[in-house]
Amino acid sequence: MKLYVGITDNDWYRFLSERPDIDELNFWQPSGSRNFSVIQPGNLFLFKLHSPLNFIAGGGFFTHFTRCPVELAWEAFAEKNGVGTYQGMRARLAKYRKADPDSRENFVIGCIILRNPFFFAENDWIPSPPDFSKNIVQGKSYDAATGTGRELYEAVQQRLDTTARNQVVEEPAGQGILWSDPRLTRSRLGQGAFRMLVTDKYERRCAMTREKALPVLQAAHIKPVTERGEHRIDNGLLLRSDVHTLFDRGYMTVSPDYKVRVSRRLKDDFDNGKHYYQLAESEIWLPKNPDDRPKRDFLEWHADSVFLG
Repeated sequence: MKLYVGITDNDWYRFLSERPDIDELNFWQPSGSRNFSVIQPGNLFLFKLHSPLNFIAGGGFFTHFTRCPVELAWEAFAEKNGVGTYQGMRARLAKYRKADPDSRENFVIGCIILRNPFFFAENDWIPSPPDFSKNIVQGKSYDAATGTGRELYEAVQQRLDTTARNQVVEEPAGQGILWSDPRLTRSRLGQGAFRMLVTDKYERRCAMTREKALPVLQAAHIKPVTERGEHRIDNGLLLRSDVHTLFDRGYMTVSPDYKVRVSRRLKDDFDNGKHYYQLAESEIWLPKNPDDRPKRDFLEWHADSVFLG
């Protein structure tokens, strides 16, 4: 197992540390040019404050990395981006990117999505490791089982009180309380992570229409949270906004064999719908990983409880 120590904007940290009840956050990178693949989902990501505050002041559990327009990042995470307004986030981006503050460009940024974040009281901040050079501008990974990595792991574990520890996923006995199981990520996502993961797993195209214009694509729950559905990838579909509305209202559904079904009520109620009927019986676009595809139980629930037939 690895852990990662990322250099953290102090204002970003301060803003989020005053909201300790958040379930997820976006540790965003001003430039969308760099990938982030040094740790795996479920691994620990720690916040190292900018100099002269050379301390580790909190962390979270890595869920997903993606690149996306800042507008989508704001829609998905809002204040969980570490800033109070969309305009404020754009202004901060323009400063980092040395761009025109009045630019209307929908900047593409890197999004490191973390869940179950935690923030230490100042007297519990951990001094930066001796080998964490001041020349590091992004961050550094460590082996969590040995040496400095193990010391950091133990220091973080010691600082988490009982309440904070109960908020993170426990591994099987003997593996320590901090490490979450990557297999549980799918069923323990926040709303923002759900949106980003569904968007990426469907390769940014509508499952029913193949539409690829990102601003009109939405992550739909098959079984809504209001009906005890969860933010899980296999409870999601990426749908164009109009199709999403019809799906939620029961005029469209997806059969367990992944085919589009359109209700006869669409024409009866609105004397229209030719475009949608053309989609009937077509196979939907699916994620490449079979584990990410819509779960049969959720599809059957939607067909039985929502679809108008």
